Amino acid sequence: MNGLIEEPWSEDDFAGLAESCDLECKAAQGRDGRGELPEDFWKSYSAMANTNGGVILLGVQEKPRGQFRPLGLTDVERVRKALWDNLHNRKQISLNLLSEADIQPIYVAGKTILQVRVPRAARQQRPVHLGGNPFGGTWLRRFEGDYPADDEAVRRMLAERVEDSRDERVLKGFDFGDLDMDTVAAYRNRFAAVKQGHVWTDLPVPEFLERIGAWGKNREEGYSGLRLAGLLMFGRAEVIRDALPHYMVDFQERPEAKTEKRWIDRLVPDGSWSGNLYDFFRRVYQKLTADLKVPFQLQDGQRVEDTPVHEALREALANTLIHADYSGRVSVLVVKRPDMYGFRNPGRMRIPPEIAIHGGNSDCRNRRLQTMFQLVGYGDHAGSGLPKIYTNWAGQHWRRPVLHELPEPEQTLMELRMSSLVPPQAVAELTKLLGDRFAALPETARLALITAQVEGLVSHDRLKQICTDHPADLTKMLRGLVQNGFLVPDGAGRGMVYFLPWQRRSAATVFDLADQAGSAAGSDVVPPELAGVPPELVAIPPELVVVPPELGAPASAPVGPYLDWSALPDALQTQLIEQGRMVSGQGRVAPIVLRETILALCTNRLLGLRVLAQALQRDSDDLRKRTLTPMVKEGALRTAYPSMTDPRQAYTASANFAENKE
Repeated sequence: MNGLIEEPWSEDDFAGLAESCDLECKAAQGRDGRGELPEDFWKSYSAMANTNGGVILLGVQEKPRGQFRPLGLTDVERVRKALWDNLHNRKQISLNLLSEADIQPIYVAGKTILQVRVPRAARQQRPVHLGGNPFGGTWLRRFEGDYPADDEAVRRMLAERVEDSRDERVLKGFDFGDLDMDTVAAYRNRFAAVKQGHVWTDLPVPEFLERIGAWGKNREEGYSGLRLAGLLMFGRAEVIRDALPHYMVDFQERPEAKTEKRWIDRLVPDGSWSGNLYDFFRRVYQKLTADLKVPFQLQDGQRVEDTPVHEALREALANTLIHADYSGRVSVLVVKRPDMYGFRNPGRMRIPPEIAIHGGNSDCRNRRLQTMFQLVGYGDHAGSGLPKIYTNWAGQHWRRPVLHELPEPEQTLMELRMSSLVPPQAVAELTKLLGDRFAALPETARLALITAQVEGLVSHDRLKQICTDHPADLTKMLRGLVQNGFLVPDGAGRGMVYFLPWQRRSAATVFDLADQAGSAAGSDVVPPELAGVPPELVAIPPELVVVPPELGAPASAPVGPYLDWSALPDALQTQLIEQGRMVSGQGRVAPIVLRETILALCTNRLLGLRVLAQALQRDSDDLRKRTLTPMVKEGALRTAYPSMTDPRQAYTASANFAENKE
């Protein structure tokens, strides 16, 4: 992609880029039409740098969403010079991440546009912000839009930047009385078994805890105490929450291979056990491996009660705990299903997932915790844990693990599926439903449909993980499957996902609603042991909910959601066009007219952004930012999902409005 592209780009080239990376297009024409660096370029630059990186194309108009029109830059060098000048102006932007290779002109249909490739900023560089103040000047990328980061997010980035290890801190006011001594004893027994004859084995408890890093001294201020790592590892849950109010660990065993509310076994800090990380690890590891079949093997005359799957699950569980950002609002969640294991931790990875998977690079968030787990034989050496998980899973000929991040609230998820890349049952089901049409498809196309059948959906990113085709070829292949009715798209750009026509889109994967879990947890959640109710009566976590959690399941639930205009019945299209005529047939309209029209359209219906934009003939981004979001905040509209930028988002008129209209 770098360098001057001589051949004109096609629509597929743009679509392929949009699905393989975060893409922002700006007309950048300026007042004289010769080209000018737009002011909002820097918001996109900051947002991409602080999130996953991306590409900004100057001289391209994207309107409507997914439709690209090259306008070109008559004076491309003027735009490039303005860009370089401002990159070195600290009053404009805090940090230059770009090199010459990142800013290149490309030819599209005889026009010259400027491609700017923005890398993901390293932890030590974030936040990248406009002006001199990160508070108010930091932007984040959320589903193809640039949004200002709130103060909490900025503080978290600043802490990540200055604290190489987040669990290093020595706590004031916490002492040995805050620890669960049964957990400490269990850890010492394990340490003695793993490291027989070690000089630390017989040390008194205070000295032992100091040696392993659970107790330390703040040498700048001259006081000693528990480190945050020691409190997390050995403390009592209610005391841990004094230091980390959002601390929560959760294990669920679900009975069926589908997203659902039911669980048959659950472990949360409910007062019946300590609730700390070491106890959680020991108990959950036993539950994860309870049903694994162990082949009979002898080593030095002793039976080996271990397999590569045991090792992979140990690594996944340890990684989840040592890389978690315990200041975040999302819980640590571990799920066991008959077909898969799922692991979630608050916080994004400190290095990009694609780099971490290959190993050799490590930037552990909680290094003291990592050391304490390693001392008792859990967790591999730095940078080798993830490769070992992938290698061991591949050795079973199972589907490649899924590792991905969700931006809001920040969290990292890993799914380990116990099914082959091409499960015979999935092939048989697709053959039954699609007949000879399935067998006639090329191999990669069949693999895409099999992935959608097994995993609940398929995406461009997922296909890049499991096959070697060029990203542009994957885009064309997916588009062909949509045109021929094999897949149904949802979302746009990098957020685009594809479903089989008969699939329920609200039940994609075990963690497909995990972003709602964190958003719903935006308010402080009372831990179950403090709420005076047993854990089975605590509210079901939102990631298990099939019906959108914000809507509940009232008797008069709105119909829908309708997310794609092309998928609407003709009669409904006609009805929506007629209801939207007061706006769609006009240029500018009074805000009150636009709002009333939207409420009429959304009465007793769930309508997605693209459907509303089509019915009203309005730009979707402008409609969401200027009208829909304020209406939601005022209570006039209700949303299907907490995150306003969720690709599945849909809107319905509030009950009060519906009653008033009647």
